[in-house]
Amino acid sequence: MNIKTFILLVFLCTTAFSCKNKGEDTAVRTEDLKAKQLFQGIWVDSDEENVVFKVKGDTIYYPDSLSQPIKFAIYGDTLELKSANDSKYAILKQSAHIFEFKNSNGDIVKLIKGEDPSFELQFANKKPTSVNQNKTIKSDTILFCNNERYHSYIQVNPTTYKVLKTSYNDDGLEIESVYFDNTIHLGIFKQETKIFSKDFKKSDFTQYVPKDFLKQSVLSDLTASTSDNKGFHYIAELAIPDSYVSYMVNIVITTDGKISMNVTK
Repeated sequence: MNIKTFILLVFLCTTAFSCKNKGEDTAVRTEDLKAKQLFQGIWVDSDEENVVFKVKGDTIYYPDSLSQPIKFAIYGDTLELKSANDSKYAILKQSAHIFEFKNSNGDIVKLIKGEDPSFELQFANKKPTSVNQNKTIKSDTILFCNNERYHSYIQVNPTTYKVLKTSYNDDGLEIESVYFDNTIHLGIFKQETKIFSKDFKKSDFTQYVPKDFLKQSVLSDLTASTSDNKGFHYIAELAIPDSYVSYMVNIVITTDGKISMNVTK
């Protein structure tokens, strides 16, 4: 074999290998449309016949009012939920009336197709509700600092800013619950003179609260704690909805309107 022939063979082999890899890299997964069609309808727990979820099109709906609908796809024997975490669940058995899968804990969940027409009512007129139920909360407090009287005014205002909380239901399926954040106005007056005014938002506490916690929390409340020669002390609570977990941030406002914060240990 002369050198020219050898070089030509090496070139052809390299080109063929590159083309093969390119084909593999650009391969697109094909969704199992038959499995998706079988998945349509309302599914209930096979033991207690409690409604677990409803499937319509490419979306899964949950019966409780706080859980967000979630997109899904079926590839081979895997159910994939398209959320922030893109959860995957192994499908063990599927037919028109049976759906069995392994949840995030490794437990086998057995569902059957719900045929009772009344099940549909559990999905009617379901709207997300806010933590404080869209109520504006006001508080007025008289504070004393250096023997002088001040008036503290706090107002919690609900907003349309959504907070998504990721959790798992009783069947081990990932769900996203939606809540609404608040802004909190604080005003401090000495007689008719305003010495401080601010609308607090959750973003004001990024320096004091871990990012992952802040993302799923709601600015829940702001309360007047005490007053002394340093100024007026408040506690801001950032809480994860429907849990006992929260961060307390101390806020101090001086009589000349300067602000400082630190986290309660």
